[in-house]
Amino acid sequence: MRALPAFAAALLTASLALAGCTASSSDSGDLKGESRAESAKGRQGAGAAADEAAGEGQAGKSDAVDEKFAKTHVIRTATLSVEVKSVTKALAEARTVALDAGGVVEDETTERIDDTHVASNLVLRVPEAEYDAVLGELAGTGKLLARSANAKDVTEQVVDVNSRIATQRASVNRVRKLMDQAEDITDVVALESQLNTRQAELESLLARQASLADRTTMATITLDLSERPKEEKDSEDEDPGFLDALGGGWDALVTVLRWIVVVVAAILPFVAALAVLLGLWLFLGARLRSRRTRNPAPVPAPAPAPDAEPSPGTGGRD
Repeated sequence: MRALPAFAAALLTASLALAGCTASSSDSGDLKGESRAESAKGRQGAGAAADEAAGEGQAGKSDAVDEKFAKTHVIRTATLSVEVKSVTKALAEARTVALDAGGVVEDETTERIDDTHVASNLVLRVPEAEYDAVLGELAGTGKLLARSANAKDVTEQVVDVNSRIATQRASVNRVRKLMDQAEDITDVVALESQLNTRQAELESLLARQASLADRTTMATITLDLSERPKEEKDSEDEDPGFLDALGGGWDALVTVLRWIVVVVAAILPFVAALAVLLGLWLFLGARLRSRRTRNPAPVPAPAPAPDAEPSPGTGGRD
């Protein structure tokens, strides 16, 4: 938190004077510096007594916070890769284990890969106390392929955030008291700006506190489930017998017949077309021969015989 501007310090001094205080000091440093400065220097007069009371209340809160958060705070995460016979059954089992432990299924993604096997990814949140037990049960659902676990100690962050929250709340309360005592509109506007700034910082710290509390009380387990791809049986595992040979011969016969049917179906249109053309050719040939039989060609007249030549020794007549 940044130091108050000069005019804000003056307003703070004037307000404390109205309350009967004889001395004042301006806020300085960030949230921790402000708390330590006020606790060390204190206040004088009536205003000093009020600040000391607030400081004592703040110190009491800090002590309570330290006592409350004295235990170790750890963020635990783990990732498991397990190969199972059936992803569907393994998913149901993982959900049951998480719910029985008081946890939840935060995210789930399941998909079929290459139409050969199913894979799934689960994100589980379980209480920290049940973390080890749940991890062991999930690892035993199938063949463990990979496992990784991580534990991060954030105790110092938790204590620091809660201490800063207590300090910031005390700061917000002081500004609100000054606003109640302020009479000048300028003082009210300046104090209201400071209140908004400190309130925003307090809300940010509260959100961080909630996030740390969630991650330290609930462990995160990411579970990857996969099935073994289906493999064809090795032909060398067992020698073929009579039934295997018979089955193979029958399959071969069926395959040959199927191909014959396919070939016949493929050439059938061509055979039909040739049959039609052959029928037309025979029909037209028969018609032509029939016409020739009904109308025979005219027989040509025989040529006249040539005149007989005179026999020798006989003369011709004049």
